Amino acid sequence: MDESGTSEIPGNSSHFVLAGICIPIWRWRSADQSVSAVLERYGLAGQELHTAWILRAYLEQSRIRDFVHLSWDARRREVERLRNAYLLHLQKEQQNKTYRQIKKNFAHTRPYIHLTVDERRQLVRDVADRVSNWGYGRLFAECIDKIHFDPSRAGQSVDEQAFEQIVSRFEQYLVNTDEGGPQRNFGLLVHDNNETIARKHTNLMRRFQREGTLWTRIERIIETPLFVDSTLTSMVQIADLCSYALRRYLENGETDLFGRIFTRAHRIGNTVVGVRHFTGAGCGCEICLSHRAPP
Repeated sequence: MDESGTSEIPGNSSHFVLAGICIPIWRWRSADQSVSAVLERYGLAGQELHTAWILRAYLEQSRIRDFVHLSWDARRREVERLRNAYLLHLQKEQQNKTYRQIKKNFAHTRPYIHLTVDERRQLVRDVADRVSNWGYGRLFAECIDKIHFDPSRAGQSVDEQAFEQIVSRFEQYLVNTDEGGPQRNFGLLVHDNNETIARKHTNLMRRFQREGTLWTRIERIIETPLFVDSTLTSMVQIADLCSYALRRYLENGETDLFGRIFTRAHRIGNTVVGVRHFTGAGCGCEICLSHRAPP
């Protein structure tokens, strides 16, 4: 599981998205290897797939002559040279706050600076295509339009509603996909580590397991969520890609990544039941239309 956008109202995004990609345990390793194979092809073996940082514009690249024709090593050297010069300039001008933020940004994007913007876009598309072909995978997501969310009426915060919805749908999926017999389906939640929500969601999950959610009892999801560093597991990175693609579609109408990952949305017949867009009446987005489709 991972999120995209801010849960604060108004915050700096109109939507908050919490997404989870459901992978059977016997498929986990092969799914991980398929993602690693794509990253290796782009010179990113062992690196994190962080979609938002990958797709940012790197201004230094536009200032390097014939950047596209340089080797990967040469690209890295030239970008690092310009970045180091800029950081030294900020230090000399004693712009400490800007220096710290820029240095942090450079650290996040450093693994990808040998790739052009077109190559980085294709990298993310290639990973999304792998996910699209995971016939065993199921996408669950709650996409909340904060303009239409009233915390006092809902009785909970934006991220709490999103978490309760995902937990409820995942529980029902585990129940509905049982094949009978003594062996039952069980699931585990693995969440990107965010210190501000880890304790909150842990306490929520304990209450859900004790009292159930508004929608269902919780009997198949074991333990509270495991909060992990996203750099350590590619499946959390895939959840990051999915949440990013959903939010960019809803906020900016970007369909490229959305069309690839939405094929994995959990469905009953033609009706999408795993992904919901919480918004006003009459929304014509593909999520809402698919949610209302007849089975």
